[in-house]
Amino acid sequence: MTATRKVRRYSGGVYDLGLHVVWCPKYRRRVLGGRVAVRLRELIEQKAAEKGWEIIALEVMPDHVHLFVKHEPKASASYVANQFKGFTSRVLRSEFAHLKSQMPTLWSSSFFVASVGALSADTVEKYINTQFERPWTKKQKQQEEAERAPRV
Repeated sequence: MTATRKVRRYSGGVYDLGLHVVWCPKYRRRVLGGRVAVRLRELIEQKAAEKGWEIIALEVMPDHVHLFVKHEPKASASYVANQFKGFTSRVLRSEFAHLKSQMPTLWSSSFFVASVGALSADTVEKYINTQFERPWTKKQKQQEEAERAPRV
């Protein structure tokens, strides 16, 4: 899957927000293999569909999970991460007895999350710094400068 710019709309505006989320089992145990990994993928896809989020990339490793997900602006990064962690922990521990007996909790309390944008910071900075160089704003800037100039 590739991440392409797909702007979404809601009543307050337009957005294109993505997060890279990584989380690990408690004690970084290598318990995410075989049927557990398959079921974990299904559960993550189910939760994303329920929330209206789009999964761009998902990789389940034996001792951690990488997820790139597009979400709505009202959901914070920690909310997104904790929705996946809470839901998957509850279901996996009820379906796989060894996860419940071997570990006090399935997931570590921590996680990594980073915003993923389609534009680089340099591009945004350049865009902001060149606003007055746009053709439609040059006339406005010239008019403002002429108004501020001392009259003779």
